[in-house]
Amino acid sequence: MTSMIRMDELFDGDSRSIARAITVVENGGGDAAKLMKVVFPRTGNATIIGITGSPGAGKSSLVDKLAFYYKEKGEKIGIVCIDPSSPFSGGAILGDRIRMATLGLDKNIFIRSMATRGNLGGLSRSTVDAVAILDAAGYQKVIVETVGVGQDEVEIVKTADVSVVVLVPGMGDDIQAIKAGIMEIGDVFVINKADREGVLRTQKELEALLSLAHRPDMWMPPIVRTVATESKGIEDLAVAIEAYRSFQSESDEANPRRQSIAKWRLIELLRERLLTDLLSRNGTSERIETLAGEIAEKRLDAYSAVEELVAKNDL
Repeated sequence: MTSMIRMDELFDGDSRSIARAITVVENGGGDAAKLMKVVFPRTGNATIIGITGSPGAGKSSLVDKLAFYYKEKGEKIGIVCIDPSSPFSGGAILGDRIRMATLGLDKNIFIRSMATRGNLGGLSRSTVDAVAILDAAGYQKVIVETVGVGQDEVEIVKTADVSVVVLVPGMGDDIQAIKAGIMEIGDVFVINKADREGVLRTQKELEALLSLAHRPDMWMPPIVRTVATESKGIEDLAVAIEAYRSFQSESDEANPRRQSIAKWRLIELLRERLLTDLLSRNGTSERIETLAGEIAEKRLDAYSAVEELVAKNDL
């Protein structure tokens, strides 16, 4: 599969080559590893922006307008939309965003919907690789929009340089933010749909919560009001994102954060490799099917099944 990808075209930002490369990493295996080894030295130039928040907060509209803003500034933008996986096919349920269809026709904007593949954190290994491919292809901004389903949102910090948390007035998002732990990972907070009643109350509550949260880097996340459907506040959001990037470049905390992300990536890849190796051993896949049937019929518990597989493979 990698032989079908011209790396020079990929690094020049050819959209077909990028699409093929992302398909390779989605499929995984040896081809994906070979590809990413070549891509890795060309990464580290893009600003990775994670957009997360509760369903209905208007994340897609915000991504749409933010991408348009950057495009008007003459930048190339990659957008990765993380959609829930079908538990049966593993594919993205929502597919490419219809609302972004017009935006995607622009040659300087690349949009890809990707499935979470059942990953507990909402971000699959292939998502991180797709972001790296867009980085290597010369996109100055790569925006990652997450599923936005509770605690899964915190995973965005593991791939983003700047994490943007989107809330809306009147939906109890302040309480949800505490539950999900996203107060700790938000670098910029957005109150979208700010033309609604209750925006001032939401902002005051958010300010109070932020005053109680002490970050190791001592950054005080700004709160930006937006009405994405009317393009209001988008420039303020872009300014806030750039302010954190500048702060990051001058902070001593930047390297420990990068090291933590690298450690997470290493463990994820190791876990995937070990599982793949285990499943490829003689009879293991077939035995898993048999054990699954026994568990479904309540003749065996899952823990005993795992112990049997571990013992059988001398792990």
